[in-house]
Amino acid sequence: MVGHQECIMKKDIRDNCTPKFRHKTLTAPAPFADEISCQCQAPHEKLTIAQARLGTPVDRPVRVYADGIFDLFHSGHARALMQAKTLFPNSYLLVGVCSDDLTHKFKGFTVMNEAERYEALRHCRYVDEVIRDAPWTLTPEFLEKHKIDFVAHDDIPYSSAGSDDVYKHIKEAGMFVPTQRTEGISTSDIITRIVRDYDVYARRNLQRGYTAKELNVSFINEKKYRFQNQVDKMKEKVKTVEERSKEFVNRVEEKSHDLIQKWEEKSREFIGNFLELFGPDGAWKQMFQERSSRMLQALSPKQSPVSSPTRSRSPSRSPSPTFSWLPIKTSPPSSPKAASASISSLSEGDEDEK
Repeated sequence: MVGHQECIMKKDIRDNCTPKFRHKTLTAPAPFADEISCQCQAPHEKLTIAQARLGTPVDRPVRVYADGIFDLFHSGHARALMQAKTLFPNSYLLVGVCSDDLTHKFKGFTVMNEAERYEALRHCRYVDEVIRDAPWTLTPEFLEKHKIDFVAHDDIPYSSAGSDDVYKHIKEAGMFVPTQRTEGISTSDIITRIVRDYDVYARRNLQRGYTAKELNVSFINEKKYRFQNQVDKMKEKVKTVEERSKEFVNRVEEKSHDLIQKWEEKSREFIGNFLELFGPDGAWKQMFQERSSRMLQALSPKQSPVSSPTRSRSPSRSPSPTFSWLPIKTSPPSSPKAASASISSLSEGDEDEK
């Protein structure tokens, strides 16, 4: 029974210590401390850094406080808050933002007013709660009111309000946890860039519709900036025309190269075809020779047959001798009877031919 009552008491302590808005941090802006009805009423035992890093106590998160001006909220601010949030396994990050009056008094003029700076912090994912009008120097009463376990800030001594280090008493109490600054980015660096390039940004805003009065620019400077804007526009147009002309020239060159290459290919093909047709071993010569031979054959007379056509003879009869058209040399007849006998033999041969 006693154990059950202790569990109920611990649950009540956790509920009272953890604000109802905490689970909405990633889906809604972080709440303001003065708007949270449920204040932390749990017994607040002092923790050491070693205990907090072990994850104790289990009945509540470690409450870490980080403060600052947070003007022109940038990545350096976000990284510092991320380090403060992840110092311990279970932590609840409270962020204090100083008001305009305190900031202008101890540090200087800000670009963003206090309402804008409060809203910027509310929308940082690492922030669980925002304390408006935070004190410049932390007092025991303030630490006790918000049940703060540790204060997170960079370790560089912060001299202000007549003190060499406004966190000196926090360090002596063992409640200070250092974080690392992000090099290359700060509010002062951003303002320096704007001041250095003032003319550029003034001309930029004139182009966007801001008046010279809103920019606190004199009449002469306004005319100068507007004239410079016109000159820049002309330069941009000339640059655009040059780029387009270069593109056109490049396209023409590419097309001319393509045309020349195609012409060379076609000319080689034409020459090859011409040589194939009219060359020494070309088709034209062969065709000409064939036609010439045909014409010669057509114009030349047919030769007389060398031998007479074969006639059917009896098997016992021997083939007739072949007669040649060449003249036959014969010896003169020795007597008139021999001459008549030779003539009769020739006449018999003619009849056989017929």
